[in-house]
Amino acid sequence: MMPTCQAEAWALDRPLMDKPKRILPPVYFLAALVPMAGLHFFSPIAQILKPPHFYSGGFLIVGGVVVIIWAARLFERAGTTIKPFEESSMLVVGGPYRYSRNPMYLGMVFVLTGVGIVLGTLSPFAVIPVFIWLIQRRFIQPEEEMLETTLGPAYVEYKRRVRRWL
Repeated sequence: MMPTCQAEAWALDRPLMDKPKRILPPVYFLAALVPMAGLHFFSPIAQILKPPHFYSGGFLIVGGVVVIIWAARLFERAGTTIKPFEESSMLVVGGPYRYSRNPMYLGMVFVLTGVGIVLGTLSPFAVIPVFIWLIQRRFIQPEEEMLETTLGPAYVEYKRRVRRWL
């Protein structure tokens, strides 16, 4: 009689194409809003903006959302993936991509900055550099490596001409 291992049997029954679930950038964005609000309400450092000045944050919020949607639609029209860690089939260089290699991430930063302005205290702004660092480390750097491999000289030339953020 041959011994069997339940773990091996389970592993063999799983589809070979299972990929680990990754946390996507919008989750990081939404997760950044929570500590921003928490810092504002529970540990406000200083009131830096008061009405009506803090309403200007709404313009950044709307502008950021517009940039995100515009950039995402360009990916859709080009027929390439918007998901990080999936291989791109096309280099998108029009619209906001003329000014930033990462307009969707930049739009998220605009929205977070707008939220900080609307909240009006200094403490929520501490979250934004952490968000930028995480996005750059977890998504932008691996995406750029993948794009250089996949798209080659066209991406290297684009990278030379267009800044990462602005």
